[in-house]
Amino acid sequence: MTATASARSASAQSGRAALLMLAAMLIIGLIDNYIVVIAESVSLWQFHATRSAINMSVLGAIAAFGGAQIMPRRWGPVLLRSGLFTGSMLIYFGCLAFLPISQVVAGLFTSPIIVMVLTAVVFGERVGPVRWFAALVGFAGIVLVIGPGRDDVGLISGLPLVAALLYALSAISTRRWCEGEHVASLLFWFFAAIGGASLLVLIALTLWPLDAPAGQAGFISRGLAVPSAAAWVWILAQAAGSIVAVGAITRAYQIGEASYVAVFEYSLMVFAPLWAWVLWREDVGASTMAGVSLIMLAGAVIAWRSER
Repeated sequence: MTATASARSASAQSGRAALLMLAAMLIIGLIDNYIVVIAESVSLWQFHATRSAINMSVLGAIAAFGGAQIMPRRWGPVLLRSGLFTGSMLIYFGCLAFLPISQVVAGLFTSPIIVMVLTAVVFGERVGPVRWFAALVGFAGIVLVIGPGRDDVGLISGLPLVAALLYALSAISTRRWCEGEHVASLLFWFFAAIGGASLLVLIALTLWPLDAPAGQAGFISRGLAVPSAAAWVWILAQAAGSIVAVGAITRAYQIGEASYVAVFEYSLMVFAPLWAWVLWREDVGASTMAGVSLIMLAGAVIAWRSER
């Protein structure tokens, strides 16, 4: 293969990775808007355990008919990636019990910046000054969109950054150490890890219940509960949507450069408020519009520079 053909192939791979990430964020932006419905009657841990059981059953059935490969080629990298991803998500959702969601999301969405720093400093990948600046512009857009809280809550306020670090490491491990793994395998063992961890917490909260408030306020501290009909509908929707979205994210990191693909995760901050406006008619203020513009500008600049 000539150098020109190789460059074209790499460019095509990057384009497919970007489209996969955008599609995943579009789906997540929709289904996550309905977490408020699930949270009314179900705990976070019950939700994760139930969704994981559904997804693992679906993936297992697909594998049984020869449509997927769920056994890893290398156990170590797959389990490491699953552990990192699970730790990130559990810390992220756990912080929601103590911190404003805007502050938690702002912390988690520093992960693309962390990905770029790690790939440049630790692995020696070249990330030019234009992409560095564009990533910072994108992060500034995130700040404008979600308006992180200013309350000083001590060391707890740093936990979202730990979640961001684990998320960034899981993204890098997907690309560097899980490139030959089947997407279904990575999906299955992620859901096994987060489902198993959530089941342990659910059992503990059921045997030793906390004084959990009713409604959404008890989402984190509630044990086993009886889901409402609406909650069941959106748990199933979350299960289906998460298989497609997490699969797309996983594949995007497998075929694209992590520092390039990670920036397209910023698009969640475009799609989530857009779906909120469509579904709930939530107003989008001037700062949100400014943030969305910065995010789109950052994504366009990074895509252009990466192709060059």
